[in-house]
Amino acid sequence: MPLDVPGASGVSDEERLAQLGYRQTLARSMSGFANFAVSFTIISVLSGCMTMYGYGMSTGGPAMISWGWVAVGLMTLIVGLAMAEVCSSYPTSAGLYFWAHRMAPERSRAAWAWFTGWFNVLGQIACTAGVDFGAASFLNAYLDLQFGFAATPRHTMTLFALILLLHAVLNTFGVRIVAVLNTVSVWWHVAGVVLIVAVLGLVPDHHQSASFVFTKFVDNTGWHNGLYVGLLSLLMAQYTFTGYDASAHMTEETNDASVAGPRGIVRSIWTSWIAGFVLLVGLTFAIRSYTGASGSDTGVPPAQILMDALGASGGKALLLVIIGAQLFCGMASVTANSRMIYAFSRDGALPFSRVWHQLNPATRTPTNAVWLAAGGALVLGLPYLINETAYAAVTSIATIGLYIAYVIPTLLRLRLGERFERGPWHLGRWSRPVGVLAVGWVAVITVLFMLPQVSPVTMKNFNYAPIAVAVVLGFAGVWWLVSARRWFLNPDHPRNTTAHSDLMGPADAIRP
Repeated sequence: MPLDVPGASGVSDEERLAQLGYRQTLARSMSGFANFAVSFTIISVLSGCMTMYGYGMSTGGPAMISWGWVAVGLMTLIVGLAMAEVCSSYPTSAGLYFWAHRMAPERSRAAWAWFTGWFNVLGQIACTAGVDFGAASFLNAYLDLQFGFAATPRHTMTLFALILLLHAVLNTFGVRIVAVLNTVSVWWHVAGVVLIVAVLGLVPDHHQSASFVFTKFVDNTGWHNGLYVGLLSLLMAQYTFTGYDASAHMTEETNDASVAGPRGIVRSIWTSWIAGFVLLVGLTFAIRSYTGASGSDTGVPPAQILMDALGASGGKALLLVIIGAQLFCGMASVTANSRMIYAFSRDGALPFSRVWHQLNPATRTPTNAVWLAAGGALVLGLPYLINETAYAAVTSIATIGLYIAYVIPTLLRLRLGERFERGPWHLGRWSRPVGVLAVGWVAVITVLFMLPQVSPVTMKNFNYAPIAVAVVLGFAGVWWLVSARRWFLNPDHPRNTTAHSDLMGPADAIRP
């Protein structure tokens, strides 16, 4: 697909940010590669693919794991291309909700921004929960194998809380370390995928056939409907392809943001698409025996595949590689999540906003927002203690929340047509067809991932994604009607002229 990338916009990053209505307050020290690294790390094929592999084997099996990844990767790239074009026009950490405000109809632009922002916050917190809960599950499996620390819900939840604590502390006190680790993470993921696939390809004396990997269909859901189950299986891939909006949220800290931000979005998607396919196919070929069961002795199917193929020592060694990648992913997710919370609270859109948008004077980073991100993720994971399908529900929440927020600006951009103010990175004549496909795809998966995932549906296995989405949407809706519609992104309201010193005031960017 030809892309029109003519170069810099002709104004400095600080000048462009001022044109959008904000002062430069965050430290702008991130390179284009570092911007890409954050999104690539959050997508993390060694996190999403591995933690959802057991789900994929139950809903569609090897065939849907392989071909579902290909199809979802293509559609995600389309969504990402549409997002990247808008990111180039509005490079601010506010990201998606700010884009919606700039492009929405005049009378309703604040409402569009408000609900886009709330979906984005919900999706990002759920994404952090999903990543770190997955890391806790894999770490628990390793500790069980190595030290007999049984993989029980209570143990997993304890590890989940400790991992969130670690990531919050790192993002609070180790800002420079986090920046270095995000760069290391890219090479860790690439080397990890190559190592795992190479070892699984060379060491075991038995591999599955190509027919098994690409055509074997499995249904352990109880639905006995191939089409429905196959569609449900797409959650594995679509959840993995989340978090690349991080490149947009980090633009206020990125040099040449109007080009580096969109490039970070697109590059993180296509590199993850390739790496994930290689990883999934390599892992599925290495399955030693398949009985049709959805579980494993370790409780984590990829760990069992590694143990069966390589023995205890080799399997545990590669399991540590995967856990390391998942910890990198969770750390970056907290970073990006905190920037979204910072930006949204900077505009007064969260309860106790004055707390969440405060910056640490030493690091110029939103450390209070870091702790809100970690605490919110912990709350979303708590239902695992009573709901055996809680992880799939959390991933559904993350996917639904994020993709609705991803596509609203694209929908509004389509409405503008030629009136859209293009940035230096844009799609040219491909903009409309790409946007239409992106909106259509998100409409499908939003409905799909709210549906029941197993049958019969009980209190222990129901998909509580619709409840979580409804609660957040209901809260945001009531607050909007009661109060926020009068002041949110309204530069003339006294609340905005006195409470937020990092707003420029009645700038064109936020004036109705």
